[in-house]
Amino acid sequence: MKNNFKFISELIKLRLSHIMTFRLGFFGPFFINTSYFLVQLFAFEAIYGHVENIRGWGHGEILIFIGTFSLIDSINMVICFFGVISIPEKIQTGELDLYLTKPVNPLLRITFEKMNPGAIPLLIFSACIIGYGVRESGMNLSYANIMAYLVMVLLMTILFYDMELLLRCFAFFVFSVNNLMKIENTAMDLCMKIPGIAFDGIYRFIFYCILPYGVIATLPTQALIGALSVKGLVFGVVIVCIFTFIAFSFWTYGVHRYESASS
Repeated sequence: MKNNFKFISELIKLRLSHIMTFRLGFFGPFFINTSYFLVQLFAFEAIYGHVENIRGWGHGEILIFIGTFSLIDSINMVICFFGVISIPEKIQTGELDLYLTKPVNPLLRITFEKMNPGAIPLLIFSACIIGYGVRESGMNLSYANIMAYLVMVLLMTILFYDMELLLRCFAFFVFSVNNLMKIENTAMDLCMKIPGIAFDGIYRFIFYCILPYGVIATLPTQALIGALSVKGLVFGVVIVCIFTFIAFSFWTYGVHRYESASS
């Protein structure tokens, strides 16, 4: 375990050094991510600019929701996104062999080897939107609500990672995961614009329990505005534990069944 974390530390230093050597590796993602963020804001205004509230959430709460989803997505982009999305390609080309033969945990290495500091400014923009949403809503934040919010952001960031890993592990068993990625992108795009509280019936079940993107920004937002019940908190913890177990079990099972593309 100690060797794993020492290796990850060195890997991060190497990645940062590489990015600063090739500045486009930093500024390219920065401009792309910023443009995407602005598009989301414009979409938000187009959808909610003339809507007074959604089940009790006003303009301020929706801004917090949008900013929170962007914040969690940005954390993911900085730390692990580009590493995790490379898993299907590594499986199909046999490159995964190189990771399995090293003494370092292969999933840890894949997760952290392509960190993207270019998304850090997006973290700042997201925090600004959240702050503006708090001001717009006129709420007085308590220390307890802020701490609950930070805890939920951490949990939902883990859930976000779990979903990315789980879907890409299907590459161990099928030739192409492109259709799964389309489902992921569609679900994320929908849940990035519509709060989970707006879903009912089968849609709530799908986006809370099957493809739980509906809870990723909803639960932290509820925590910040003081609307998260004990039941909601327990649900958030349980759903993260379940998907973490499923994702890592699926990865482990896939690695055991993996046959090199070169064999």
